[in-house]
Amino acid sequence: MSSTSNSPASSKELFGQPIGLYVLFFTEMWERFSYYGMRAILVLYLVQSTTEPNAGLGWSNSEALELYGWYTMLVYVASIPGGWIADRVLGQKKAVIWGAVLLVFGHSILAIEEMWAFYTGLGLIIAGVGMLKPNISTMVGGLYKEGDIRRDKGFTIFYIGINVGAFLSSLVVGYVGEVYGWHYGFGLAGICMFLGLFQFIIGQKHLLGVGDFLGNNQETHAVMKNPLTKIEKDKIAVLVLSFLMVIVFFGAFEQAGGLMNLYTKEKTNRILMGWEVPASWFQSLNAFFIITLGTLTAGFWATRKRKKKEASSLFKMIVGLIIMGLGFLFMTAAALEFESQGSSAMYWLVFAYLFHTLGELSLSPVALSFVTKLAPAKYASLMMGLYFATTGIGNKIAGLLGESASEFGEVSIFTAIAFFCILFGIFINLFLKKLKVLTHGAEDQEI
Repeated sequence: MSSTSNSPASSKELFGQPIGLYVLFFTEMWERFSYYGMRAILVLYLVQSTTEPNAGLGWSNSEALELYGWYTMLVYVASIPGGWIADRVLGQKKAVIWGAVLLVFGHSILAIEEMWAFYTGLGLIIAGVGMLKPNISTMVGGLYKEGDIRRDKGFTIFYIGINVGAFLSSLVVGYVGEVYGWHYGFGLAGICMFLGLFQFIIGQKHLLGVGDFLGNNQETHAVMKNPLTKIEKDKIAVLVLSFLMVIVFFGAFEQAGGLMNLYTKEKTNRILMGWEVPASWFQSLNAFFIITLGTLTAGFWATRKRKKKEASSLFKMIVGLIIMGLGFLFMTAAALEFESQGSSAMYWLVFAYLFHTLGELSLSPVALSFVTKLAPAKYASLMMGLYFATTGIGNKIAGLLGESASEFGEVSIFTAIAFFCILFGIFINLFLKKLKVLTHGAEDQEI
């Protein structure tokens, strides 16, 4: 049962937002620290030669990207059963706790230098993210009344928490993994996930009434059994259609951990003032830009909405997808420079990640908020799980695109991604008015 009720969990606020938001902020921060830290070194570990001092598994680039695609897809597809379990069995709060426990064990087991530990660890992380990710995001929505304009900004603040973790992990875990040992990096991710679990448990007083399972209540049972209304079906339809943009977006965005990660390592001149910048550090750029630009972007859209200009969630997502496409034109330029000079400059990556981040800020946190606005109460976590599953499909597509670079070349792949994102965004915009009708004014009364 959803926690997106018409009354917030607590009247206590900090910086104009419910205090519970910051409990969820720090829990997600540490969860993302562990996940993105592991992601930053996963492909690099897979392709590292077995004869190097810091030995890896010695896989080929295509083999590593194939596993990366499957892993990052399954991590998010697991959100569907994770959301169902929360809605029907545990409630969101307990699902988050169980997910965090699985993640602690998963990341910790990866510290063991055995193949059985490697695959077991990945499996536990997949299950843990599936339990935690959709449910903690749904709990954010439960902090706000219906029609509260602070909801989108609250999700952006929450999203900044995600990226504080991602920024720190790319630097810390990436450095530890590349310099001291891959398995030390994996183990560090497990320790930090434990901090997230501990913080969530001690912060429960600020989350009273949010994420609790109400399945034993007779009134709730009746609600769960009622068939969907015409309005609810329309809202689900527009959510599912919006998920197509999510798939395309993350099919492009997740090149960061795969093809762009390898491109950075192998074809970018990373010498800065006589020192070689670790390849994994470049993934921190996305998180850095989100931390510094997140509230500004949210403020821009809120101001635009107050001025009665187009600022619907669907429009923001369309704009985000187009900006993502523009970012890949910088990667095309980088690849062309490599073909002509034998290496490419770091600033191409900086500009690409900047545009990718601006696109992400207009799509990803907005999509999270959009789900909590439109999803029927009894399917709240399940729909959030479906959202994350679509990001997982995007992740798999990203892996397939990355693998194809060995056949078609980076110039072709980066350019194709750029133009597809731009053209698809323009195409969806043609149907914006019709899609907004299906929301039945869910965002019209936001104040």
